[in-house]
Amino acid sequence: MSETFTGTTPVREGHRFDETALRDWFIGHVDGSARQDFAVSQFKGGQSNPTFLVATARQRYVLRRKPMGELLPSAHAVDREFRVMRALEGTGVPVPHMHALCEDDAVIGSAFYVMDFVEGRILWDPKLPGLANAERSAVCDDMNRVIAALHEVDVPAAGLADYGRSGRYVARQIDRWSRQYRASETERIDAMEQLMDWLPARQPPEGATRLVHGDYRLDNLVFAADAPRVVAVLDWELSTLGDPLADFAYHCMAWQLPPPFRGLGDLNDDGLRALGLPTVPEYLQRYLARRGLPAIEPATWQFYGAFNLFRAAAIAQGIMGRALAGNASNPHALEAGRQARQLAELGWRHARAAG
Repeated sequence: MSETFTGTTPVREGHRFDETALRDWFIGHVDGSARQDFAVSQFKGGQSNPTFLVATARQRYVLRRKPMGELLPSAHAVDREFRVMRALEGTGVPVPHMHALCEDDAVIGSAFYVMDFVEGRILWDPKLPGLANAERSAVCDDMNRVIAALHEVDVPAAGLADYGRSGRYVARQIDRWSRQYRASETERIDAMEQLMDWLPARQPPEGATRLVHGDYRLDNLVFAADAPRVVAVLDWELSTLGDPLADFAYHCMAWQLPPPFRGLGDLNDDGLRALGLPTVPEYLQRYLARRGLPAIEPATWQFYGAFNLFRAAAIAQGIMGRALAGNASNPHALEAGRQARQLAELGWRHARAAG
C-alpha cells in the first residue's frame, strides 16, 4: 500500500498544465533559481487536491492545486489550506513554511499554493510495521501531543477568528456532508439514510470552539527520519473552527476500521498492547489529560464515532463521484469511493451501540 501512494510519478495525463507558465511564475514569486533548474513531478498520493513536487536549483517545493473540472461548492479550498498553515507557523503545531498562493487560473488552469517540501517519513499503516514497540508507542504519543496542541491554539492570536463560524459545528457538519453526499450520490445506501435521520436528533452538548484539522490521521503527518516526532501536519483542506472532540474522535477512527481499511479494528486491547499501541480509552485519556478536560460519557463517544464514520462515508462518496466524472486526482479514487457503503454501515453500528 505504501509503495502505491508514496513517492512521485511523471505528471498524469489528466493533470498536465503549462510548466513554462508555472516556471515564469515561480521565478517572480518563489525562487529565481528556477531559471537554471526546474522540474515538476506528481505525488502518487492525494485523493482530493492534486499535489506536485517542484525542484529548482536551490531546493524542493510542494505545489498543491485545485483539480480541474466542475467542483462541489466549498470543496478543494486551497486558499484556506494556505491561510491556516501560514497562520500556524511558529506555533506548537508543526507545518511547512508557506511561500505563495496563486488564485489566477490563467497560470496553470486553477488556484494553487507553494510550500516547502519537508523531509521525513510518511507512515501509512496504523499498525506501524517495521517499528519496535517502543517507537510505535512514541509515534502514537507524539500524534496525540500534536492534536492536543492544535486544539489549544489561541485562535484570535493566530489571526483565525474569522476562519469559521462558532457554535453548532456538529449540526452544520451533518448538514454539509448530507448535502455533499446527495450531490455525489450514485446509489442508495440504507445506512446513510438512517444516519442522516439519527445524527441530528442525538447531538451532545457543545464544548468550546477551537481550530480543527478535519482529517488528522497518521498518513497526513510527516515524521522525522530519525525520531518518532511529528515535523509537519499536512492536508488542511477540511480545517475550520469547530468541536475539538469531534476532530479527535475522527482521528481515533483508525482504531475502529477493520480490513480492508488501513486500521486497527481487527485488534482487541491485548492485540494492541502486544504491538506497543495504546487502546482507545488510554489514548483518549492521554489527550484529555493534556488538555485538562474531564472524562467523556460513553454514549457521547459513540455518537462522535457514528458521526465521523458518516462523514468519512460522505467524503468517500464524493471521491467516487469525482472518479465517475473523470476528474479525481488519484487513479485509486474509484476503489476508495466504493468504501462509502462499508463506512456508512460501520457508522450505523456505532449509532445503534449508542442507544
